[in-house]
Amino acid sequence: MKKKVCRECKFFYEGEKCPACGSNKTATTWQGRIHVLDTQKSSIAKKIGITVPGEYAIKTR
Repeated sequence: MKKKVCRECKFFYEGEKCPACGSNKTATTWQGRIHVLDTQKSSIAKKIGITVPGEYAIKTR
């Protein structure tokens, strides 16, 4: 199954709905990726409001 990107939180996932926020709104096009390993120590994660570690798109359409 192909990875999807959540339009709400920009989390990459596989399946029916986003495990990070529970939304089922998906994007097919995106730009850039960010990998967050530790949300507590990452200043970028804190700045953009990421609470779940994983792979995120920077911009979705």
